[in-house]
Amino acid sequence: MAKGAIVTRADDFPRWYQEVIAGAEMADNGPARGTMVIRPWGYGIWELMQAELDRRIKEAGAENAYFPLFIPEAFLQLEAEHVEGFAPELAVVTHGGGKELEEPLVVRPTSETVINHFFSKWIQSHRDLPMLVNQWANVVRWELRPRLFLRTSEFLWQEGHTAHATEADARDYALRILHDVYRSTMVDVLSIPVLVGHKTARERFAGANRTWTCEGMMGDGKALQMGTSHELGQNFARPFDITFSNAAGALEHVWQTSWGVSTRLVGALVMGHGDDFGLRLPPALAPVQVVVLVVKDEPAVREAAEALVAKLRAAGHRVRLDDRTDTGFGRRSVDWELKGVPVRVEVGPRDLAEGLVTVVTRHRRTKENVPLTAVAGTVAAVLATAGAELLAEATAAREARTADVATFEEAVAAGSDGFARVPLAALGADGEDSLAQHSLSVRCLQRADGSLAAPGDDEADLVAIVSRSY
Repeated sequence: MAKGAIVTRADDFPRWYQEVIAGAEMADNGPARGTMVIRPWGYGIWELMQAELDRRIKEAGAENAYFPLFIPEAFLQLEAEHVEGFAPELAVVTHGGGKELEEPLVVRPTSETVINHFFSKWIQSHRDLPMLVNQWANVVRWELRPRLFLRTSEFLWQEGHTAHATEADARDYALRILHDVYRSTMVDVLSIPVLVGHKTARERFAGANRTWTCEGMMGDGKALQMGTSHELGQNFARPFDITFSNAAGALEHVWQTSWGVSTRLVGALVMGHGDDFGLRLPPALAPVQVVVLVVKDEPAVREAAEALVAKLRAAGHRVRLDDRTDTGFGRRSVDWELKGVPVRVEVGPRDLAEGLVTVVTRHRRTKENVPLTAVAGTVAAVLATAGAELLAEATAAREARTADVATFEEAVAAGSDGFARVPLAALGADGEDSLAQHSLSVRCLQRADGSLAAPGDDEADLVAIVSRSY
């Protein structure tokens, strides 16, 4: 493959990632260490993801709300495992209005505590259940090794929080979010295949009984935790005294879930589909699906380009006209390639004289001369199939780097360059500690056939997915 405008993935994957983010004008480092400025191209991708997620969340019955950024420190102290898990990442406000605060305020790392404070006020009867809320917000977790979109001290996300009358209802809802919201968006919209399973006790969310996860493989073979859905049991209901009167009039504690995905998904899109020439966007997430480039500033060329833009826009596509002929055509082509626009239509005087334009398909990196009369159909066909083709390519790449192994040593070897599927029993009692010495971890647990474990399953019979991770 010819070299693009950036370093190749094989030469230096971390640098490649940074160069794609910069070259595609997606984000920049903020002035405070670990913070991120999301530029319009990156935010446009996030907005499209957000819309897909939000629609699915609402179809699952949850409603959007908003809760405060500042949380009294005492709230976090109520759930011991929760505060212990987040303590190293907390940002704490001790002064405000020129005075020392009577009680420090935590900048929310997640909102279980403040939302449960209000659940305890709002939930009285079984008629109030289930209570299903979601919020779109920013959170702060003090990050020691920041990386744009993947790990930043402040990031954007959605977090859902629910309360149910029974443990079974809560589990069913946590799994509904896992499948119908998260996996559906990741596979059907991001075109990234994911493995679903649950986390080990070492890896699960602080305060949860069980954490369900979606794990994707990135272009360098590492795993990325793309979204999680947690069964909280009654771990927050008890300290926050969230009770309801059941149909018989007796008081019971609710059963709860929480779940979230973040702007990390934008990083997943880059690492999951990007090539040595930049981004490759599934059409569903491309802020611009088609760019029409004016090759040379001539009246007939401009007129034809503007007519194409109008026709493609009328067909329902997101279209941009690039008529910046004071910038070299080659430079403009490279810029749009870096940004991952699915289709480029190049309108030049020589082709136009023959009634043709050039159509470039980004994910395949192919060019073809197309009659003006056929452009709309050609573009529609590419946009209709690009997502499925990217998914098929990513799935094949994951399968090629996934190995079924039988021993700890084999898991270390295979997991260092991809995914190792190994019987959990083969890792031994200290397996996770030993894996950590090789910079590996158990990404999730599944049944041997890849399905989700049920509550009664013996964990010793499960299969562990072992890999390096972000």
